[in-house]
Amino acid sequence: MAQLVLGPVLRHVDSTSATVWVETDVACEVAVAGHRAETFQVGEQHFALVVVEGLAPGATTPYDVRLDGEVVWPRPDSPFPAPRIRTTPVRRLLFGSCRAAKGEGTPDKLGPDALDAYALRMVDESPEQWPEALVLLGDQVYADEPTPRIKQWLAERRPEPAGEVVSFREYAELYHESWADPEIRWLMSVVPTSMIFDDHDVRDDWNTSRPWREQMAAKRWWPERIRAGLASYWVYQHLGNLSPDELANDELYAKVRSTGGDVQALLEDFGEQADREVDGGKSTRWSYRRDFGRVRLLVIDTRSGRILDGPQRLMVGDAEFDWIEANAEGDFDHLLIGSSLPWLMPHGLSHFQSLNERMAGLPGWRGRVGEKVRQVADLEHWPAFRASFERLARLLERISRGDDAPGTVCVLSGDVHHSYAARAAFAGSVDAKVYQLVCSPVHNDPPWVFRPAFRLSWSKPIARVLRRWADRRGISPDPVSWHKLSGPHFGNSVGVLEIDGRAIRFRLETATGEGLSEVTSLAL
Repeated sequence: MAQLVLGPVLRHVDSTSATVWVETDVACEVAVAGHRAETFQVGEQHFALVVVEGLAPGATTPYDVRLDGEVVWPRPDSPFPAPRIRTTPVRRLLFGSCRAAKGEGTPDKLGPDALDAYALRMVDESPEQWPEALVLLGDQVYADEPTPRIKQWLAERRPEPAGEVVSFREYAELYHESWADPEIRWLMSVVPTSMIFDDHDVRDDWNTSRPWREQMAAKRWWPERIRAGLASYWVYQHLGNLSPDELANDELYAKVRSTGGDVQALLEDFGEQADREVDGGKSTRWSYRRDFGRVRLLVIDTRSGRILDGPQRLMVGDAEFDWIEANAEGDFDHLLIGSSLPWLMPHGLSHFQSLNERMAGLPGWRGRVGEKVRQVADLEHWPAFRASFERLARLLERISRGDDAPGTVCVLSGDVHHSYAARAAFAGSVDAKVYQLVCSPVHNDPPWVFRPAFRLSWSKPIARVLRRWADRRGISPDPVSWHKLSGPHFGNSVGVLEIDGRAIRFRLETATGEGLSEVTSLAL
């Protein structure tokens, strides 16, 4: 009898349809709410994405998962409420990034998991109080920082390269360890989840710069690793970001479903092609758009689409940015921009990153020092791609003006291991309020010694000195100003947006040993 390995994960949900992702141990037929899909095979593993259509708007549909007709989920002894699909409007949206696995049988040195705590609170709430969407903004797995259990598992598989996750099956084990967590597994079965990668999903500092890519290319195991990393991302994360219509028109998905055998080579060839496109000529798009009624979520790939050669380094290539600009237009109450990397950062750190970009581009020893500093200090956020930082500022300023402007524009980000809220201001008046909202980490609280450095990065005197230095180096004035509304906040946290028409509230809740504690609440 077929067994459920992982899932169900509720992914794309709109007013009349939903997709549900599963992994099984053998080939089988998967049924969810009366809709069926055959599994596809990747190496020794089997997956399916079931499209459930014909749902009633504003309704709740209980569901189970059946493999070849046998009910495998929910389990009879489950302590959690039964899974269900809700096509109700999005009134509450969760977001965050940087969720490291706890590691079976080892002390949790990273603090309590904020999503675990949120899931446990939901168990005692009525479903009407549950969030209708979850947005995970990078570092769902830590391929470069495996837990002791994963390291032991890797060592038993092969001696070299020691501690490195290389194959598709090895990447899959990271997802197994993270998503099999009982609280997270249940949470993702009832709350529609959107995802995007950041560097740790593949490798720390992934695509930081051209020298970084050259350093990695010199490692004999890297070609296999990047092929497998992007193939596994497509299966575990990207596929579920797509709507039923997008799935129906996706050529790769059609090939995967029609091949009738192992598609690992097909997906890894695709991964290799996608990796090459960091040099431009991009045909693979990981960015995507989701509409939650009157709320638009536009999630930007800030990793694999970078342009690292040429007259300007770009966070996002021109063709990709054209797509972003086109999809940022529309009639909606709120525009949410999902970017794993913050656009507006602590002022001192923002200026320093722009300065470092200029220095790393110099010839000789100064450029080498600048590159070394960039990699050691992770100076690779939007301000380190100055042209892209300014283009995004111009886009958000333009979107925020006019009678058809949304009520708010919120850039949702993570990565930086502290949380904060900032408001942007432009030279002229705008009709929409523009914010940068950061929630990081969900479960990866760094040592306390990092906290003074993060606080210092918000220092106004330091920011003024670095801005004067930037002026002397010919770096253009910032096209946007911003001020901090709340933060920096530390600890494992989850960001919450509460949406009521054109009104929106941001709350940050931080996990403690007793559950979640609200640390800030802002009417935006």
